[in-house]
Amino acid sequence: MALSRPKIMKGAAVTIGSFLLFGIVTGLLPNPLYVRMVPRTLFDYTFLIATSLFAGLYIAQQPAATRSHDDRLAVGSVVSGFLAFGCPICNAFLLALFSNSMLMTYFDPYRHVLGGVSVLLFAGLLYYRRQRDCQSC
Repeated sequence: MALSRPKIMKGAAVTIGSFLLFGIVTGLLPNPLYVRMVPRTLFDYTFLIATSLFAGLYIAQQPAATRSHDDRLAVGSVVSGFLAFGCPICNAFLLALFSNSMLMTYFDPYRHVLGGVSVLLFAGLLYYRRQRDCQSC
Protein backbone atom coordinates (compact mmCIF):
# COMPACT_ATOMS: atom_id res chain seq x y z
CA MET A 1 0.00 0.00 0.00
CA ALA A 2 1.53 3.28 -1.09
CA LEU A 3 0.96 6.14 1.31
CA SER A 4 0.56 9.64 -0.03
CA ARG A 5 2.40 12.60 1.46
CA PRO A 6 -0.74 14.02 3.17
CA LYS A 7 -1.44 10.66 4.83
CA ILE A 8 2.14 10.43 6.06
CA MET A 9 1.95 13.97 7.43
CA LYS A 10 -1.38 13.23 9.14
CA GLY A 11 0.03 10.05 10.68
CA ALA A 12 3.14 11.90 11.88
CA ALA A 13 0.97 14.62 13.44
CA VAL A 14 -1.12 12.00 15.27
CA THR A 15 2.04 10.22 16.47
CA ILE A 16 3.63 13.39 17.83
CA GLY A 17 0.35 14.74 19.23
CA SER A 18 -0.56 11.52 21.02
CA PHE A 19 2.99 11.17 22.37
CA LEU A 20 2.89 14.67 23.83
CA LEU A 21 -0.68 14.45 25.09
CA PHE A 22 -0.33 11.02 26.72
CA GLY A 23 3.16 11.80 28.01
CA ILE A 24 2.02 15.00 29.72
CA VAL A 25 -1.24 13.58 31.07
CA THR A 26 0.47 10.53 32.58
CA GLY A 27 3.48 12.43 33.91
CA LEU A 28 6.01 10.51 31.82
CA LEU A 29 7.08 13.83 30.35
CA PRO A 30 7.91 16.00 33.36
CA ASN A 31 5.66 19.05 33.55
CA PRO A 32 4.34 21.46 36.18
CA LEU A 33 0.72 20.38 35.63
CA TYR A 34 0.96 16.80 36.83
CA VAL A 35 3.18 14.89 39.25
CA ARG A 36 3.34 11.13 38.81
CA MET A 37 2.87 9.13 42.03
CA VAL A 38 4.58 5.90 40.95
CA PRO A 39 8.11 5.64 39.54
CA ARG A 40 8.59 5.79 35.78
CA THR A 41 9.96 2.62 34.20
CA LEU A 42 11.45 1.73 30.84
CA PHE A 43 8.29 -0.25 30.05
CA ASP A 44 6.17 2.88 30.57
CA TYR A 45 8.19 4.81 28.01
CA THR A 46 8.24 1.82 25.64
CA PHE A 47 4.46 1.50 25.72
CA LEU A 48 4.01 5.26 25.33
CA ILE A 49 6.18 5.29 22.22
CA ALA A 50 4.60 2.11 20.80
CA THR A 51 1.03 3.33 21.37
CA SER A 52 1.80 6.69 19.77
CA LEU A 53 3.51 5.10 16.76
CA PHE A 54 0.75 2.57 16.20
CA ALA A 55 -1.93 5.26 16.44
CA GLY A 56 -0.09 7.33 13.84
CA LEU A 57 0.38 4.34 11.54
CA TYR A 58 -3.28 3.42 11.90
CA ILE A 59 -4.36 6.93 10.91
CA ALA A 60 -1.90 6.96 8.00
CA GLN A 61 -3.39 3.68 6.70
CA GLN A 62 -6.97 4.93 7.14
CA PRO A 63 -8.85 5.05 3.83
CA ALA A 64 -10.34 8.44 3.00
CA ALA A 65 -13.74 9.14 4.59
CA THR A 66 -14.55 5.56 5.53
CA ARG A 67 -15.10 4.06 8.94
CA SER A 68 -14.80 0.40 9.71
CA HIS A 69 -15.12 -2.02 12.58
CA ASP A 70 -11.34 -1.84 12.90
CA ASP A 71 -11.79 1.57 14.56
CA ARG A 72 -13.23 -0.05 17.70
CA LEU A 73 -10.24 -2.36 18.01
CA ALA A 74 -7.86 0.58 17.49
CA VAL A 75 -9.62 2.61 20.20
CA GLY A 76 -9.46 -0.40 22.54
CA SER A 77 -5.75 -0.77 21.84
CA VAL A 78 -5.11 2.91 22.58
CA VAL A 79 -7.11 2.73 25.82
CA SER A 80 -5.33 -0.42 26.99
CA GLY A 81 -1.99 1.11 26.06
CA PHE A 82 -2.88 4.25 28.01
CA LEU A 83 -3.80 2.15 31.05
CA ALA A 84 -0.52 0.25 30.70
CA PHE A 85 1.75 3.30 30.94
CA GLY A 86 -0.49 5.53 33.04
CA CYS A 87 -0.09 5.98 36.77
CA PRO A 88 -2.46 3.42 38.36
CA ILE A 89 -3.15 5.38 41.53
CA CYS A 90 -3.55 8.71 39.70
CA ASN A 91 -6.08 7.40 37.19
CA ALA A 92 -9.42 8.79 38.38
CA PHE A 93 -11.40 6.27 36.32
CA LEU A 94 -9.64 3.29 37.88
CA LEU A 95 -9.80 4.82 41.36
CA ALA A 96 -13.56 5.27 40.96
CA LEU A 97 -13.93 1.57 40.13
CA PHE A 98 -11.39 0.12 42.58
CA SER A 99 -9.62 1.13 45.75
CA ASN A 100 -6.06 2.42 45.84
CA SER A 101 -4.71 -0.67 47.60
CA MET A 102 -6.51 -2.97 45.16
CA LEU A 103 -4.98 -1.14 42.20
CA MET A 104 -1.46 -1.37 43.59
CA THR A 105 -1.89 -5.02 44.59
CA TYR A 106 -3.74 -6.47 41.60
CA PHE A 107 -3.49 -4.02 38.69
CA ASP A 108 0.01 -2.53 38.90
CA PRO A 109 1.91 -5.84 38.56
CA TYR A 110 -0.01 -6.65 35.36
CA ARG A 111 0.25 -3.28 33.61
CA HIS A 112 3.11 -4.58 31.48
CA VAL A 113 1.04 -7.55 30.36
CA LEU A 114 -1.76 -5.14 29.39
CA GLY A 115 0.77 -3.07 27.43
CA GLY A 116 2.00 -6.17 25.62
CA VAL A 117 -1.56 -7.13 24.71
CA SER A 118 -2.15 -3.60 23.43
CA VAL A 119 0.95 -3.71 21.23
CA LEU A 120 0.04 -7.17 19.88
CA LEU A 121 -3.53 -6.06 19.10
CA PHE A 122 -2.32 -2.96 17.28
CA ALA A 123 0.38 -4.85 15.36
CA GLY A 124 -2.13 -7.53 14.34
CA LEU A 125 -4.66 -4.91 13.29
CA LEU A 126 -2.12 -3.04 11.16
CA TYR A 127 -0.91 -6.28 9.58
CA TYR A 128 -4.49 -7.37 8.85
CA ARG A 129 -5.36 -4.01 7.28
CA ARG A 130 -2.22 -4.03 5.16
CA GLN A 131 -2.89 -7.56 3.89
CA ARG A 132 -6.55 -6.79 3.21
CA ASP A 133 -5.78 -3.58 1.35
CA CYS A 134 -3.00 -5.13 -0.73
CA GLN A 135 -5.14 -8.08 -1.76
CA SER A 136 -7.87 -5.74 -3.00
CA CYS A 137 -5.40 -3.73 -5.15
